[in-house]
Amino acid sequence: MQRRKNRDCNASMPDDVIAAMDAEHRNYFYGDVHVRGKYPGYMKRYFREHGIQIQFAPEDEEILKNTVDFVSFSYYMSVCATSDPEKQKKGLGNLLGGVPNPTLKASDWGWQIDPKGLRYVLNMFYDRYQKPLFIVENGLGAVDVLVEDENGNKTVEDDYRIQYLKDHLIQVGEAIQDGVEIMGYTSWGCIDVVSASTAELKKRYGYIYVDRNDDGTGTMERYKKKSFYWYQKVIESNGEVLYSEEDINLSE
Repeated sequence: MQRRKNRDCNASMPDDVIAAMDAEHRNYFYGDVHVRGKYPGYMKRYFREHGIQIQFAPEDEEILKNTVDFVSFSYYMSVCATSDPEKQKKGLGNLLGGVPNPTLKASDWGWQIDPKGLRYVLNMFYDRYQKPLFIVENGLGAVDVLVEDENGNKTVEDDYRIQYLKDHLIQVGEAIQDGVEIMGYTSWGCIDVVSASTAELKKRYGYIYVDRNDDGTGTMERYKKKSFYWYQKVIESNGEVLYSEEDINLSE
């Protein structure tokens, strides 16, 4: 299940709050069916108002009863919802819809970085479904530059990726403290691959750099980024290094 968080852009505007609610309904629809085993009332209304008639055979109703045991989702960014048509136009170029939040920074591709949004989503999902949650994708797509370190080894000094992941993992910890049952977390991704959203190799997510360019050039050699060694330390310490104020020795 792909997941993004919608906020009302101006909480003092009731119409924006309703716009955010409608956006959340669109996000929740598939989860509601898979977890609850029935079509939610808000979607039945949508069907009625758009002349859509769903025909159910008796065996279809039985299939719906086979609900999931846990909920998995991807989280990269958050977007805002608004009832203002002029503001909506500003979000037309956004892959996931919505409008920008002026208080947030964005990635090289305009995806807004909102670590606390992950804690919010985890709480919202758990409050709604009371099912274990699994974050199956979370990461930062960025333009990485291959450099040589002090020992002459090629690497990427991707402190921006380390900061992104650190901030999000801390919020996962906050959600656990909130009482959310979280099964696991897997970042996207281990190695650079072609970006599914833009079909580019220059949009890199991995801990391992692959020497390959959008035009097909490159040696296909692989190099460990700074984030590789950092994430290794995160795993070894069971997350304790996330809260350390001291510099982490990232050397092998």
